[in-house]
This record gives sequence, C-alpha cells and structure tokens, in this order.
Amino acid sequence: MNELSHLIEAENKAQNLFETIIQKQLIVAGKSEKQLNNEVYKIASELFGIKKFWHKRIVRSGKNTLLPYRENPPDLVIKEDDILFFDFGPVFEEWEADIGKTYVIGNNPQKLKLKQDAENAWQEGRDFFIQNFSRLTGDSFYDFTTTLAKKYGWDYGNEHCGHLIGKFPHEKIVGEEVINYLHPNNQNLLSEKDKNGNQRFWIYEIHFIDSVNQIGAFHEQLVY
Repeated sequence: MNELSHLIEAENKAQNLFETIIQKQLIVAGKSEKQLNNEVYKIASELFGIKKFWHKRIVRSGKNTLLPYRENPPDLVIKEDDILFFDFGPVFEEWEADIGKTYVIGNNPQKLKLKQDAENAWQEGRDFFIQNFSRLTGDSFYDFTTTLAKKYGWDYGNEHCGHLIGKFPHEKIVGEEVINYLHPNNQNLLSEKDKNGNQRFWIYEIHFIDSVNQIGAFHEQLVY
C-alpha cells in the first residue's frame, strides 16, 4: 500500500471516531471542553486502540471557536444552543490523520449556516486544489481560501490554511518554516517533492469566524 493509501485509511478511521462521538451523544450542554476531550480520548483508546496523537487534542466551544490551533484558551462549559469544533490528530500504525469538524447543539440558523459554509468551502477549496495542483503555491492557495471566506460572508480565522502530513513523526514543522504550511509567505509549489524525492501530502483547513457573534467553524482533512 502506498503512502496516500495509508493516509486515507488513517483518515477514515478518524472519521469513524467522530461518528462514534455523535452516536454516543457525548456532546451535551453542561459539560466542559476538557471533560469532553477526555471522554473522546477514552473512546479513542477503548474502541479504536488509539494511544498516540501527533498534536494536541482540541475541543472548543462558544467564543473559543474564534481561536486558531496555536492558542490555549481557558476551559469553557458547553452551553445550550452552542457551537463546537474538534481538532484531533490520531496516529494509526504510525500513520497520521488530522480531522477537524464542527458540531452545533440545537437549531440556531446562524450557527448551522456557519458550519455548513465551512464544509462547503472546504469542498470548493479541494476542487481548486485538484484542478490547479501542478502550478499551485502555498500563498496562492491561502489567498484563494481567504477569498472563499469573503464569498460566504465570513472572516478567515487563521494565518494559514493547512500543513503537511505523513508518517509519524512527519517532517518537523517549527517556527517560521512556512514552506511546510499553506501560508501567505510560502511561494513554493505544493507539488514539489520532499528532500528524498517523495510526494508530499497536505491537510487543508477552513476556519471561518463571525467576529460580531463571537463564533467560528472549523473543517479540515486530507486533500488529494
């Protein structure tokens, strides 16, 4: 099985983890983000054998959904009619997955629209990625993504819109190494091979925010 097949298989397993979270109705008001995070970790271990995560696990609700990955906001309690997003990076047999999804408690139309727009925009971005991959650079893809945010009527919530992924531990991403990110300062072609001549694979992120209502939505997964 080639590298892409391994990454797709890892992602499918991570998708199953999220579906199980929904089925078990773990996302309820009155529970803290940290408590939900710990419950997800327990399910990941008991049902899916996940013992390792290649990056910190994130559950964010309410105003914390405005913040990108690097931030570490205070733990919030999930409220009725709340919006949450999850960002998990489980490792399956040394292959990394990176899944981000948004969930809305209740029927608030603005929050449901924000969630759906993030998912739809991700699909548009994926189509653009595939159609333009041979000539696409990190900065041009980021510009396209921020334009998508404006198209849907939101602000974009992060300084980049994705990053490399691979076999654990994948190419180390530190500080200002923007060539490893879908970043406005990355002018390299995304189709360039790594230092060993191997194809690189990318996680694509959509993070839309509504600054007025203090909510955000997040969606990410492997783009290919």
